[in-house]
Amino acid sequence: MRVPSRVCGPLSPTLSPEGEREFLMQLWAGLGNPGPKHAMERHNVGFMALDVIADMHRFGPVQKKFQGWLQEGRIADEKVLLLKPATFMNESGRSVAEALRFYKLGIEALTVFHDELDLAPFKVKVRTGGGLAGHNGLRSVDQHLGPDFRRVRIGIGHPGHKDRVTDYVLGNYAKAEIDDLTDMLGAIASEAEWLAKGEDARFMSDVSLRLKD
Repeated sequence: MRVPSRVCGPLSPTLSPEGEREFLMQLWAGLGNPGPKHAMERHNVGFMALDVIADMHRFGPVQKKFQGWLQEGRIADEKVLLLKPATFMNESGRSVAEALRFYKLGIEALTVFHDELDLAPFKVKVRTGGGLAGHNGLRSVDQHLGPDFRRVRIGIGHPGHKDRVTDYVLGNYAKAEIDDLTDMLGAIASEAEWLAKGEDARFMSDVSLRLKD
């Protein structure tokens, strides 16, 4: 089933001709690089977000599909597929596009979780469409599907000079950051129902409130 475009308003369940509730299907893709050596890198925070969502909402077992790792579950009565591409960051779009084609979903069904240099560390913003900001994973998704997908932008901050960016994004979170990282990922997962319902402003507001407590 194709998810209605977000420009038409919040996502909501529909009714079949028989009056039975039909669940919408969405694909949430986290961007990152596979392998244990990358697990705690800032560039992998999209993977981290999906892992916490899957755990908190009790998603099903990991399946190797679509050149990545897929889990199925429900959030706020909406069917959600969580996908972590195993293609490495600069080929993420191949995995994401394959999954969308298989399930016959439009780009409106896609939400991409990724690290964002242009946001302060541990800030979370959502938008649909926009630029690529030099992010190779976003560029790959854009090349395969176009730019009009929803993004959950997870702030990692900027190191201050463009020559330091590569080492910074591929560096691990510092020990002093782990508590803030844990709190942020927990807030994203706790408020994920608003994303599933298409209520992006409510999601951002409630995540922000949790992080201020």
